[in-house]
Amino acid sequence: MDQMAMDKTNINAALGGGLLVVAQWETREDQADNVAEILRRFLPEARQEPGVKLFLIGRAHDNPAQFLFYELFRDEAALRAHHESAHFKTYIAGQALPLLAKRERAQYSLL
Repeated sequence: MDQMAMDKTNINAALGGGLLVVAQWETREDQADNVAEILRRFLPEARQEPGVKLFLIGRAHDNPAQFLFYELFRDEAALRAHHESAHFKTYIAGQALPLLAKRERAQYSLL
């Protein structure tokens, strides 16, 4: 087995499947730094949720108003619990979403 195939096998075994959510945000004008600060406070709490396997947020180099989310949940129930968490309601729904110009999300099953 080549190294790339072995790495993929190890990654899949470690993750054990799940529900992948990919989201892209773009902030309203002059709100990028505010959103980044909100996300810095939100991220440690999101990563501690029992149903979260992986939670990454990136900010675009060429357009700092764009953010990319890569979230892996154990299952649908874990995603629902995430949306019902106090930190999601406070930081995302309450503070960040009103500062966005665009929000796109898609869900995937791991192969």
